[in-house]
Amino acid sequence: MSVVKSDLIKELADNYPNFLKKDLTRLFEIVVNEIQDALKRGERIELRDVFALEPRVQKARISRNPKTNEKVNTPEKKAILFKMSKNWAKNINEKK
Repeated sequence: MSVVKSDLIKELADNYPNFLKKDLTRLFEIVVNEIQDALKRGERIELRDVFALEPRVQKARISRNPKTNEKVNTPEKKAILFKMSKNWAKNINEKK
């Protein structure tokens, strides 16, 4: 199951009826943009008892094309490490 932004906004609007939907949408966009900007700056993001996101840099290297055995230069690139909290993992994995 995938989560869609509109579903999250709807859930927030249901839980907090005194907030306008457009304000919740704007708040959600601000939070997502701040997370993106922090990752671009190389900062670690942590939501306590939920998850942590950390940018990692994969160094440039010479790799090999397995089909032709040709050497290929692989440029440096960034990846995001996602680490789930133990409590969250426990709640997700427990059977109902």
